[in-house]
Amino acid sequence: MTLTPQWLDELRSRITLSTLIGRTVKVIRAGREYKACCPFHNEKTPSFTINDEKGFYHCFGCSAHGDAIRWMTDQRGLSFMDAVKELAAEAGMDVPAPDPRAAKKAEEQASLRDVTQAAADWFAQQLASSNGAPAREYLAKRGISEATRKAFGFGLAPESRSALKEALKKFPTAMLVESGMLIAVDDKEPYDRFRGRLMIPIRDARGRVIAFGGRILGDGEPKYLNSPDTPLFDKGRTLYNLDKASPASRQTNRIIVVEGYMDVIALAEAGIADAVAPLGTALTENQLGMLWRMVPVPVLCFDGDSAGQKAAMRAAMRALPLLRPGFSLAFATLPAGQDPDDLVRARGAEGFAAIVDEAQPLVERLWAHEVAAGPLTTPEERAALKTRLLAHADAIEDADVRHHYREAFRERLDALFARGRPERGSRVPWAPQPSRGGGGRRFAPDPRLQPPVDEARSIGQIGIGGHYAASLIAGLLRYPAAIRRHEEALTRLAIPDSGDAELLRVMLDSADGQEGLDCEGLLAILEPMKVYNRATTLLRADGMHFSFNRRLDGEEVDAARETALRDLDEYIGVLVTQPEIRSRLAEATADYMRSMDDEGHARQQKLRAMDEELTRRLAALSDSSPG
Repeated sequence: MTLTPQWLDELRSRITLSTLIGRTVKVIRAGREYKACCPFHNEKTPSFTINDEKGFYHCFGCSAHGDAIRWMTDQRGLSFMDAVKELAAEAGMDVPAPDPRAAKKAEEQASLRDVTQAAADWFAQQLASSNGAPAREYLAKRGISEATRKAFGFGLAPESRSALKEALKKFPTAMLVESGMLIAVDDKEPYDRFRGRLMIPIRDARGRVIAFGGRILGDGEPKYLNSPDTPLFDKGRTLYNLDKASPASRQTNRIIVVEGYMDVIALAEAGIADAVAPLGTALTENQLGMLWRMVPVPVLCFDGDSAGQKAAMRAAMRALPLLRPGFSLAFATLPAGQDPDDLVRARGAEGFAAIVDEAQPLVERLWAHEVAAGPLTTPEERAALKTRLLAHADAIEDADVRHHYREAFRERLDALFARGRPERGSRVPWAPQPSRGGGGRRFAPDPRLQPPVDEARSIGQIGIGGHYAASLIAGLLRYPAAIRRHEEALTRLAIPDSGDAELLRVMLDSADGQEGLDCEGLLAILEPMKVYNRATTLLRADGMHFSFNRRLDGEEVDAARETALRDLDEYIGVLVTQPEIRSRLAEATADYMRSMDDEGHARQQKLRAMDEELTRRLAALSDSSPG
């Protein structure tokens, strides 16, 4: 049976070591690690640590050290294969069948790592030689010290098509091609991929060289050149500097994502070690998962130019479906035209840290981006903004996070488009005036000046009457699909009865994300809740004179349902609109009482006519029949 290193690494990554060990040993969280009394020797003070991120345990007392497989063999006494099989069953993985080809592939990958390490060593020698003087001068101008140069393994690829090939001639040519060191085109002789470039090794999470990035030293394109994807290197699954940034992030409790490896190196030179970078691509789902395993909210710090901000938005779009409670992104905005290297040169590490500390949450970045996308002067432009924002929220797969994003966007929209109210002076009460004829006749107040309180009937200026609210909720219980169609409008309603208000709130939450929800399904969701009894009471209630409150039967059920749904849609529109119209009518009446001008009178009368029309529509709905 052949188990490749990649398969074993995947197995280890799927096992949470602290949970595994915690089944037999009491573990205590200590920062980002766990502690316990070592099970391999007697002790009273915990010296046994568990690091889930690295997948290792270590005892500082007896030096016991290992991973999940070692734990099963040493502590449980299982054989290696029995340990692997038990862990694989827990992780939902199939143990591979004996495969000579897999064994050969594993050997080849180990050999490819020998190739890339040998190439890294040779590139470093070239940089240190007399041929490397121009490259060393370039690094000095960039402010990169010798210590940083050695820590990151800088090297030099000479301007030659065969120098590396000759230096690594102990390896088969096919292996040099497969590792990405040589280029083979058709039947031509393979030649060196990297020529005349400053070489930067790319390492995996364990610090092994798996690929290279090369920056051209003179004129030419491309400015940066990375290794192609190989059996060792998948750029969508690799983050540059992860091997160094991961332990640094445990000290800072943050991880910073910048655009390229030179940005990472510039930050390291300034003493900021917890930075990583993608490798020539937008952030992928796999890379986001790697970041979230280190910290819940990584900080993306891309260049302040247009390209950098577009890259930040691409990352935001990629992250949205993957968001879950507690895990998100933040965005640090650099000054326009500056990259991290420019910033640390100008302001130092403290200046850069200050910008990182002010990073915007993802929800704020999405809001700012969409608000700045175009003018918002017309109703159509405002509606388009709302559509774009809610589309972002709908992209989130987690229902709870999606709900809170929708609420956050609605709150911001309400604040942005809040209607300015005119300042009101103190109301002067009406008082009778003596007639000019001296008869002392008292004048009755002009009915046009009366506030609309007396006309409110069952719908108040702020909320809606209890009977109308009960009819509405009963209709929504019968036709839950209307909840999703009118979700925003329903959240604006002020329900006078606290019990009914709670029922409507629960219905809104229950319908969120539920496609095709019907009455029976909604009741099933409500059944364990306190509001269930009120819901069933409303469904059985008599005296509700609306088509959408009636139980449908007979031959014309489909037609009656269409009528009921149409009436319910109109009913919701009236209930939402009339309180707003009456609030505006009250303002217009107060303003007219102060100004007594024709414009104020026309405005008041227009609003009064709208209110009367809504009342007529409400009465018509109440009298409507299901057929």
